[in-house]
Amino acid sequence: MGSLQGLAPDRVVTIGTVSKSLAPALRLGWVLSPAELTEPLTAGKRDADRGTPTLDQLALAHLMRSGRFDRHLRRMRTLYADRRRTLTEALAELAPQVRLSGLAAGFHAVAHLPDRAAEAHIIGAARDRGVGLYGMSQHRASGLTRPPQLVLGFGNLTDRAIRSGIADIADLLR
Repeated sequence: MGSLQGLAPDRVVTIGTVSKSLAPALRLGWVLSPAELTEPLTAGKRDADRGTPTLDQLALAHLMRSGRFDRHLRRMRTLYADRRRTLTEALAELAPQVRLSGLAAGFHAVAHLPDRAAEAHIIGAARDRGVGLYGMSQHRASGLTRPPQLVLGFGNLTDRAIRSGIADIADLLR
């Protein structure tokens, strides 16, 4: 996907990270900036944290130059697309009235529950069954539980775990 930086590289700064695509523990990222900002940004980074481990940076640079990082991303995109498909298929089969949104990217989807649903009750009952769910109300500044919605994470689950989890809570979602 293109970015605004590609349209105006002399005026736009792009910041990226490998925290989600490779490993959160690496804590590595990058900045693509106009040339006149390179030195001030570098100085600010240096002053803020005294640097990043050189070996980690060299290893990431090697992965990128060799094409292995791109291959990893392609493989992971396919894997996450399969997991997303498993989630949508399981819900369509077992709780067809639950509408999903937010599926275009990422590792989470938002499940839109029937208006009469009690978000907190569903979360508690699901946890009693060993299924972890989060309510959208946690992510709203207002904390409102209406409309009732759930955040369904699927990034670190197998297809089997996704299908099993939905089967375990389908009656709650209906």
